[in-house]
Amino acid sequence: MAKYEPVSLRNVAIAGHGGTGKTSLCESFLFVTGKSERIGKVDDETSCMDFEPEEQKRHISISAALNYVTWEKHKINIIDTPGDSNFVFDIKNCLRVVDGAIILIDAASGVEFQTEKVWEYAEEFKLPKIIYINKMDRERAGFFNAVDSVKNVLTKKATPICLPIGAEDSFKGIVDLLEMRALIFDGPEGKFRTEDIPEDMLKDAGNYRETMVEDIAECDDELMNKYLEGEELDLADLKAGLRKGVISGALIPVICGSAIKNIGSGSLIDTIVGCIPSPVDRGPTVGKKPGTDDTEERLPEASAPFSGMVFKTIADPYAGKLTLFRVYSGTVNSDSTFYNPLQKATERFGNIFFLEGKNQKPAGSLVPGDIAAAAKLKETFTGDTICDEKAPILFEKVSPVPPIMSFAVHPKSKVDEEKIMISINRLLDEDPALSTHTDVQTKEIILSGMGQVHIETTIEKLKRKFGVGVDLTTPRIPYKETIKRKTRVQGKYKKQSGGRGQYGDTWIEIEPLPRGRGFEFADKIVGGAIPKQYIPAVEKGIVGAMEEGVMAGYPVVDVKVTLFDGTFHNVDSSEMAFKIAGSMGFKKGVMECQPSLLEPIVDIAIEIPDEYMGDVMGDLSSRRGKVMGMDTNGSNQIIKGQIPLSEILMYAPDLRSMTSGRGTFTYKHSHYEEVPPAIAEKIIAESKKEE
Repeated sequence: MAKYEPVSLRNVAIAGHGGTGKTSLCESFLFVTGKSERIGKVDDETSCMDFEPEEQKRHISISAALNYVTWEKHKINIIDTPGDSNFVFDIKNCLRVVDGAIILIDAASGVEFQTEKVWEYAEEFKLPKIIYINKMDRERAGFFNAVDSVKNVLTKKATPICLPIGAEDSFKGIVDLLEMRALIFDGPEGKFRTEDIPEDMLKDAGNYRETMVEDIAECDDELMNKYLEGEELDLADLKAGLRKGVISGALIPVICGSAIKNIGSGSLIDTIVGCIPSPVDRGPTVGKKPGTDDTEERLPEASAPFSGMVFKTIADPYAGKLTLFRVYSGTVNSDSTFYNPLQKATERFGNIFFLEGKNQKPAGSLVPGDIAAAAKLKETFTGDTICDEKAPILFEKVSPVPPIMSFAVHPKSKVDEEKIMISINRLLDEDPALSTHTDVQTKEIILSGMGQVHIETTIEKLKRKFGVGVDLTTPRIPYKETIKRKTRVQGKYKKQSGGRGQYGDTWIEIEPLPRGRGFEFADKIVGGAIPKQYIPAVEKGIVGAMEEGVMAGYPVVDVKVTLFDGTFHNVDSSEMAFKIAGSMGFKKGVMECQPSLLEPIVDIAIEIPDEYMGDVMGDLSSRRGKVMGMDTNGSNQIIKGQIPLSEILMYAPDLRSMTSGRGTFTYKHSHYEEVPPAIAEKIIAESKKEE
């Protein structure tokens, strides 16, 4: 393919709430630019961009996909991002490496929760933005209502640069306010004819154009002076001012259309080429000199030292790992070596290629702004910086989002058990928003992620890519047992069955320790009541009994045991006998010390819009939660509290339901507290039933 200089590149992410038509818009781009011969459809499973079986099954994007189109001597790299909050880390990583964002809004629904979140991410990365109001052909579509929701929720800087002609079934084209002409679309081929603006729209078109011209003029002092002096701003003035306003963030153009009917897609591509900055326009990328706080810059020039960033990894059981990266400076070729300062490793590129959905096209060499992929890199992962070893630099990576939902993973067969951890770890390379660990107490493999869909699609990939079958269950809660009182008790083991017998006799004192102290053992034997060689066996027997639990099979904690007396037999005593005696005495004594059950308590922070405060706080109280404080984040409220872990295992879908998808939360372990007696009885009964 033809090579493009950095000034002719445009890197954009298509982002928005789930179901706004992001993938359909990408398919429309491919068709309008002549890259594909038909418009792929998500619902028909013919989309070039949603090609993973898990996506086709659910009819949603679950993983960012890449493609590119060429238009008016420019190359546009397109990243189609997921719209579900389960895949927020993937969204953020993609927005981190592009130069502009196309924010999609459903013409009937207006701004939705995930629209707000992707807007926040785009603002965080200081990305120029274009708003595309999609699905103008659907029932209840309302362009002006959608624009109002943008201005009320997202930004006052939104400026329509087109108006729809018709709506719902009668939507047939747009009025271009820059050129003051009507574009009427004929069929799904994207062909249009230019007409005069309909008579009944002339007044509205004039008013909206005047507002647009004023907003554009405000982005440039020279244009503003010209405008205030009453001079007419010509088309070149308006396009230059619009571009300047978009790049500076002073203006966000609003366009409308129907991706699935291919109406307005060409106008949007024109606006991307005309308004989204090139890598050169974005200027230098700032990083740090590895191992220091000193800042470094990399200019988007071919002559600068090579630098780039990995923003996505794809686990492929056949091709190996695919590493997707953006070049910020310098050039790179196949077989080039590079340095990874985060991993402190040097690696060599094999083949470098551009992605076209699931297909690959050899790239040869790359220039600043190029987005490409490399296969089989072993020591390079999502978020890593790659650079010239002689001029190292470290770019800031996106911080992983704390997981909010966990499941226990159980292999379906012995073969699955042998492969499970290797396979899961390969998926963790692909998706750092996942995490896994083996619970020390319950011995369960715990897989954590951003929600049920996130976990379920991971399990489906595990089966499809690596042939590993697993079942998901709710994780067991790692309860613990403790005591409240002190006692002295004898533990005696005596067995005689012909020949040498077994004899061990211990007296121990059991008492509670402050919460979190664990276990203490004290040897207070005097006068050789128990020979020294048997005392470690007594402690071992007690520790074993603590691990097995006494009430419900959960470990006993925060206990001090003092061995103060006992007897032995010259022939029949042994380490085993004293180990059993110590265990028997401990189990007997615990039941005399008013045993109780402890449960893990977590610190939780719940971020919600103000209107949901009452519902969420009431629900928190019903889950035995305590509100510890309040905070704010913009227009949102943050409830800070503590709640038993057992009460929030399935909290993510419940919170989404309560808040229409607008609530988020994070949590981390805090401490253990005593379980209320009525609940403890149920837990103990259930534990005995399982035994």
